[in-house]
Amino acid sequence: MPLFWRVCLINGAVFLLGTLALALSPATVSAQPLLSELVVLLLGLTVIVLLNGALLRTVLRPLDRLTAVTGQIDLRHPGLRLDEDGSGPARPLVRGFNAMLERLELERSTSTARALRAQEAERQRIAQELHDEVGQSLTAVLLGLRHAMDSAPEPVRAELDELRGTTRASLEEVRRIAQRLRPGDLTDLGLISALAGLARATSARNGPRVRRRLPTSVPDLPSATELVIYRVAQEALTNVVRHARAESVDLGLTLSDGRLVLRVVDDGVGIPRGAMGAGIQGMLERARMVGGVLDVRAREDRRGGSGTEVRLSLPLPRRAEP
Repeated sequence: MPLFWRVCLINGAVFLLGTLALALSPATVSAQPLLSELVVLLLGLTVIVLLNGALLRTVLRPLDRLTAVTGQIDLRHPGLRLDEDGSGPARPLVRGFNAMLERLELERSTSTARALRAQEAERQRIAQELHDEVGQSLTAVLLGLRHAMDSAPEPVRAELDELRGTTRASLEEVRRIAQRLRPGDLTDLGLISALAGLARATSARNGPRVRRRLPTSVPDLPSATELVIYRVAQEALTNVVRHARAESVDLGLTLSDGRLVLRVVDDGVGIPRGAMGAGIQGMLERARMVGGVLDVRAREDRRGGSGTEVRLSLPLPRRAEP
C-alpha cells in the first residue's frame, strides 16, 4: 500500500476511535463547558495526539534513517545498507533503497574495472610504441653518431661524444618509462622477480633503501591478480619516493590463512588522516577488482618513529591454495 494511504488510514483510525470513545462514554459537554469537562476534553485530545504520533512514528522512522544514510553514501566505500528489520510498513521502501545501492555499486565496479583494463591496454600500446619507434630511432641516432665520430676532426669529436652520451641517457630513460608502463618482467619472469626488479629500480633512482622479504615462489595466480599486486607495489613505492622522505622501505609478500598479503612499510613522515589521493584511490579500485582488501594507514613503531603501511590482502584461488 502506498505510504500516503497508510498515513490516511492511521489518522482515520485514530479519529474513529476518538469518535467512538466520545459517543459510547458517559461524558457530555454543556453549552457552557465546565472546568471538569474541559479537563476531560484536553486529556482526550492529548491521548489522540500521542497515539497518532506514535503510530506515524512507526511508519515514518525509516524515512529519517533513509535521509541520514543518504548523506553518508560514498560509492568509493561500498557496503552501506539500511537495516530492513524494524522498518515496519516502510520495509518495501528500505528494500528498494538497498537494491538501488547494490545496482549503483555494481555498475560503478563494472565501469571502473572496464576503465582500468582500458588503461592497462593503453599503457601496453604506449610502451610498445616507445620501444619500437622512439627506442629504435634513438638507437639509430647512436649508431650514426658513432660513425660520425670516426671521421670527425678532434674538436668536433668531443661535442659528438657529449651528444652521444645525452642520446644514450635518453634511450635509457625511454626504456625505463616503457618498463614502468609495461612490466615485462611480470610476464617473462614471474611475480617474485618482477617485485624484486621493482625494488632494485626504486633504490637505484636515488630512492630509499628497499628491503625485500619475498618468498621463493607463490602459488599459480591469475594474470589479473599478479598485475594488481605489481601495480599496488609500484604505486606504493612511487608514493614513498615522492612524498615520504623515508630512508628505508620494507617490501614483503607472505602467505597466511589462505590469503596472499603484500606489505609496503616505510619509515617516512607518515600519511595524513583521511588522505585519499588519486594514487590511493586507484589502488583501492584495483584491489576490489580481484576481491582484495587494501588498507593504508600511518604507523608508529616502539621507538616513536612514524611512517606509512600499505597492506593488500588477496584471497588465493581454490586451485592455488597449498
